[in-house]
Amino acid sequence: MADRIASDHESMMTFRAPLETVGRTDRVKVVLPPELDVVVDDVLELILDGTSYFALVESTLEADCVLRRATDNRRQAREADGENRLAAWVDDADVRVGGTVHLDVVTPGHAYGLRTPGTRVVYEATDPPADSLADIAADLDGE
Repeated sequence: MADRIASDHESMMTFRAPLETVGRTDRVKVVLPPELDVVVDDVLELILDGTSYFALVESTLEADCVLRRATDNRRQAREADGENRLAAWVDDADVRVGGTVHLDVVTPGHAYGLRTPGTRVVYEATDPPADSLADIAADLDGE
């Protein structure tokens, strides 16, 4: 059974993450703080309004780690396929490009939550997949 943890719990680590656009486009990106335990090409669980999606950690020309998309599964995240749930969340949430969002560390290196500043969210913390399971999944996906 997964543990439940509130975004305002004293053990929750929260960062303010800039919400920017990709170059001169209207596509959004979330700039990840350098303190996070993530690297480029990691696929993370990204929780938006209580729903889990998956996001590929990408790099900018300035070598910042960013999230540009959230999708329904890991394969879509790696292949930049499927509906961009992050863009839809930004459109629906009370956030703006040029501002910040709150990035909650639900499970370090595995699961993170995005929320509108000032809101409270309760997350279900899950364990990251075992390396052997991740390797099996990558093999099944043809990597």
